[in-house]
Amino acid sequence: MSPDPTVHPETPAPADPRDLDLALRLADLADAITLPRFRAADLRVTSKPDRTPVTDADTAAEDAIRAALGHERPDDAILGEERGESGSSRRGWVIDPIDGTKNFSRGLPAWATLVALVVDGVPVVGVVSAPALHRRWWGSAGAGAWARDLPAGTPRRIAVSGVADVADAYVSTTNTDTFRSEPGPVTRDGWLALTEGCWESRAFGDFWQHVLVAEGVLDVAVEPAANAWDLAAPAAVVAEAGGRLTDLAGNPSYSGGHGLTSNGLLHARVLEVLGA
Repeated sequence: MSPDPTVHPETPAPADPRDLDLALRLADLADAITLPRFRAADLRVTSKPDRTPVTDADTAAEDAIRAALGHERPDDAILGEERGESGSSRRGWVIDPIDGTKNFSRGLPAWATLVALVVDGVPVVGVVSAPALHRRWWGSAGAGAWARDLPAGTPRRIAVSGVADVADAYVSTTNTDTFRSEPGPVTRDGWLALTEGCWESRAFGDFWQHVLVAEGVLDVAVEPAANAWDLAAPAAVVAEAGGRLTDLAGNPSYSGGHGLTSNGLLHARVLEVLGA
């Protein structure tokens, strides 16, 4: 996409409700494809060049979303994990058909489809749909952040926690070994320093930890390795819930190769403890 994919600190203009409606329908479309393939005996799993897995459900879901966008938003750009980038526009859809493919392929229910709309570099709509967890989260600029149980729960507005001291914080990451194996501004020692200084640490991982921050269940989520399609949708949800997402160097970006989500109150102190 042509716009610089950076989460700007300014409050974005309210999103068009029709874009949120479309994003939710795209999530419905993906759920209808991915959930029947979850734990399917004939699920096809292959490895990409970077050795990460991809299933037939990943590609089928992204292809269906792209086809729907081509019909309803033909002038918008698209960036997807499986099919790459297409188009050039100030408006772009960022798609991860299955975030947590390793979980999906092993039969663990912690996976989700992520759909985001980015306008002038700012994620203004984000939907995170986790049908195997029976849960969906979404956020739209100016309209708040919401969650509901699937398939037909009542939407509930969500907000980040009010925890203001790292010693009281509940923090999460995806894989602690990634701090050692991936180059980045935070080392494994930095992560361990945070866990030693906080109340409790877990590894909920991937999308789940970020939307749990948006719900106020977690206070901090540290992602040592992430792509734009991993963070764009959660960024919109977290922002509308009153939180903050940056990369691990503190830059307001969802495409820096890593991410930090917090309730906002803890953000600066967490970066300091991490040694970023």
